[in-house]
Amino acid sequence: MSRHIQVTFDAHDPRALSSFWRDVLGYVHPGPPGVELPEGADPLAAWDDFLARAGVPEGQRNTASAVEDPDGHGPRLFFQQVPEDKTAKNRVHLDVRAAPGLQGDERMAALEAECDRLVALGATRVRRHEPEPPMSAGFIVMTDPEGNEFCLD
Repeated sequence: MSRHIQVTFDAHDPRALSSFWRDVLGYVHPGPPGVELPEGADPLAAWDDFLARAGVPEGQRNTASAVEDPDGHGPRLFFQQVPEDKTAKNRVHLDVRAAPGLQGDERMAALEAECDRLVALGATRVRRHEPEPPMSAGFIVMTDPEGNEFCLD
């Protein structure tokens, strides 16, 4: 039997980092437990209201955040606040499939376009790796706003 997974990120600002990854992946922030969100409602505002009603001090309301695949296929991403800085290369990183089925110049152009979109969201471009058939179709290494490395491939 296969298992579902959750990918957990350590973060200084869980809300901001979850919002970045929401926009990268087309995910959504889930609403608070027991809260029915009307169409178009802001789930983060609903969380603010929920946490205030629960008596969580304002300074502790950004200790965690999560995003989920609205289609229910991809893993849930969880973001937990930690005090320490990221000091070394990730031991695990995400590969964002931004050019499925494309090859050569068409693939790299699609990766470049997605790279530009993600830089506008706060990502940093690190380096581009050209295609080297048959072992590599080419990819772009990037970091998210808190320095976590990921690849567009």
